[in-house]
Amino acid sequence: MTRPNGLARAAVRFRPASFAGTFVALMMSALIVTACGILLETGVRASVPPVRYADAPVVAAADQYEYVVTGSGEDREEEAVPLPDTARVDAGLAARAAEAPGVAAAVPDFTFPVRAADPGAGSGVRELPVAERAFTAHGWGSHVFTGTALTAGSAPRTGEVVLDAGTARTARAAAGDTVALDTAAGPRDFRVAGVAEAGPAEGARSTGAAQAPVWFSDAEAAALAGHPGRADAIAVLAKPGVGADALAASVEQALAGSGAKVRTGDDRGAVEDPGLGYAKETLFGLGGSFGGIATIVAVFTAAGTVALSVSQRAREFALLRAVGATPRQIRRAVASEALLVAPLAGLLGTLPGIGLAYWWFGQLQDRGAIPEAVQVHVSGIPLLVAVAVGLLTALGAGWAAGRRPARIKPGQALSEASTERLRPGVIRTVLGIAALVGGAFLTGVSANSTGDDAAGSALGVVMCFMLAVALLGPPVARLSAGLFGLPLRGAGPAGELAAANSRTNARRLASAITPIVLAMAFASTLVFMHTSESHIADEQLRAGITADHVVTDPAGLPVDAAERAARTPGVEAAVGLLNTQVLVPVGSGEFSSLQGAAAQGVTGTGAELAKVQDLDVREGSLDRLGEGRVAIDRTLANSADVGVGDRLPLYLPDGTKSAPEIVAVYGRGLGLATVTLDRSSLAGHVSSGFDSTLLVRGGSGRSLAALGEVTDASGFATERSLDAKLGAWSNNTMAGVLGGFAAIAAVNTLVMTVLDRRRELGTLRLVGSTRRQVLGMLRWESLLVSTVGVVLGSAIAAATLVPMMRGTTGESPYVPPLLYGSFVAAAGGLALLAVTLPARAALRRWS
Repeated sequence: MTRPNGLARAAVRFRPASFAGTFVALMMSALIVTACGILLETGVRASVPPVRYADAPVVAAADQYEYVVTGSGEDREEEAVPLPDTARVDAGLAARAAEAPGVAAAVPDFTFPVRAADPGAGSGVRELPVAERAFTAHGWGSHVFTGTALTAGSAPRTGEVVLDAGTARTARAAAGDTVALDTAAGPRDFRVAGVAEAGPAEGARSTGAAQAPVWFSDAEAAALAGHPGRADAIAVLAKPGVGADALAASVEQALAGSGAKVRTGDDRGAVEDPGLGYAKETLFGLGGSFGGIATIVAVFTAAGTVALSVSQRAREFALLRAVGATPRQIRRAVASEALLVAPLAGLLGTLPGIGLAYWWFGQLQDRGAIPEAVQVHVSGIPLLVAVAVGLLTALGAGWAAGRRPARIKPGQALSEASTERLRPGVIRTVLGIAALVGGAFLTGVSANSTGDDAAGSALGVVMCFMLAVALLGPPVARLSAGLFGLPLRGAGPAGELAAANSRTNARRLASAITPIVLAMAFASTLVFMHTSESHIADEQLRAGITADHVVTDPAGLPVDAAERAARTPGVEAAVGLLNTQVLVPVGSGEFSSLQGAAAQGVTGTGAELAKVQDLDVREGSLDRLGEGRVAIDRTLANSADVGVGDRLPLYLPDGTKSAPEIVAVYGRGLGLATVTLDRSSLAGHVSSGFDSTLLVRGGSGRSLAALGEVTDASGFATERSLDAKLGAWSNNTMAGVLGGFAAIAAVNTLVMTVLDRRRELGTLRLVGSTRRQVLGMLRWESLLVSTVGVVLGSAIAAATLVPMMRGTTGESPYVPPLLYGSFVAAAGGLALLAVTLPARAALRRWS
């Protein structure tokens, strides 16, 4: 008797086509696992080297995260959520840090935006160049660690500013001149105290390298920034001979109890680059959450392909059993085949997986989701995991598929190999029904949930229904063949033969249908979830802006823009909006979390806001909107379980806790803002004190042009929609990765199925069927497979999207007909090609 590993080598060598599909499936699964694993590891290890604080060995700053604690004792978990804006520390801590042993100097650091203001005619004030309307301001004390040096004049005092050499040269300004600047404290004229050459550290990523720097005195900087007495960080310099670790310990002891965290090494880079926290969150989401889904799908699909490959060789196993092979030898042969194919497939799959990770990461950086200084981290861990996952999948699927042919009696094995077993396994049927019931239950949960709870249950719905389709595949395929095969009987002999084949080979049909269902379900869910949100948001935005003119400026609008617009002839109302984000606790117990909510700070009263913006108020009134009182969207009200008259606990952009009273609940939060509060509530809690948008009713656009770019509501909505499309890229990419993988798996499975039917196709030719009739039969079968796959996949997507969108937006999903039609056409076209091309090759020998 030939040894089992010898049987495995012989099978792979002399029947390579039987293993090609398995090889491709395992290679693709390794590609997916590798890419997601690299992104996850990069998120864990992500860091940015300090630039601004490169010469400050120790930096003291506030914690830039808020924490959600769930459970207790051993079950206690803490989730860190990055703050929307910079949390600051008491500037007075610099004096405490300076007294610590080993400290040479401790400097409070300030970074904030200022704008070039329009000088009055004949005022003698020097006009700064329009191309450099936006500037990044700092306190002059930072020059000791950034390397900035004066080239003319002196350090600034109150009411004075130091200009960058490039700005001074362009504006032809010199020490003693006066310039007009717009700050969070309002427009003011400043005397130019001096001109400086910016040091290499002034290009810090958080400030935006394209914006020229200016410097104010440290005493004045905090007030001009809009948060008096608060500094972004405390930069600590060491005395000669004092190491960073010793200095950090000394400073930490001096600042004990202040809430400031002491940073060294690359942690200093995280202080100056607040985007790192969101980058980590993005990479965790892709590599962890999406990666987990993708891995399950990859394993799920690869296992199905391995099982198909083993089941196609049932006749061979039956013959081996008939000539004396033991069950143990059959199982060893299957395991040996997996050991021969899986490791090589895994190793080859990791190479394009690395390429996919690099491409994906680069696209995220190009779109500003990840700081430029963060690098992809590739180690052997995700590669080994990818290979191991593929190997275990092959072993597990092969063992499960080969378990029955290995254990049954030889005579029974030969009988079952010649005809398909109609009765499904009991365990498989029970698990399939359980998955179906679970999917239906989660659909009901999603339908009765709101906000993140509805979205969170969507994944469970998809996974349960997909598992049900896979486990109940043969009965579902037989039922579908009977239902969808009825029209085929009227399509001539080829169609009738296709219908009969589908009914009698339900297992083969199920293996072809499942990947198409998977591709359709996941691609439709991810893509149409975003099209639905974008469509609803666009409708709400267009209906919600009732202003005649919308004024915007990339550098921010002047602080007094609303007042200046209100004084313009013909203007009935002018309201400035500061767009930012707040964090709101939602859920309770183990399901509590912090939800980011888009917020707009209103410069003006609620009555004035109602003249330029229709929030679709459902409860309460905007008339009482003011300090300590907010209006919120109804989806947030449902998620946080609050209403009019309740207090809404929230965290302002810099992490400051607040609990304003809810005075109104409205319905257009997705398109406008989830939380509406007065502008003064945000003062001192945001980095930029400039309004983002100005809504004006009445007047003419020409008279408002001096304030910024003027457009109407429709133009503003279109611009916002274009920005929103950038957010669709991530969903579409995930859909492309999952859908593409599933599509390849579907093609792979169909090709394997057709090649396994070469004997059957040859028999049809021998009994008199023409080549055209055989190909026609296969085309009808591919149409049946794609139709069933599209219908089931669409049904799963609908069961996921309808309750989720109603829970999160209150509306039905929006499915663009052309986009959905392209999905259907792609499924049908791929199925047709995957069946026709190998069939033509197989029929050549029978021509």
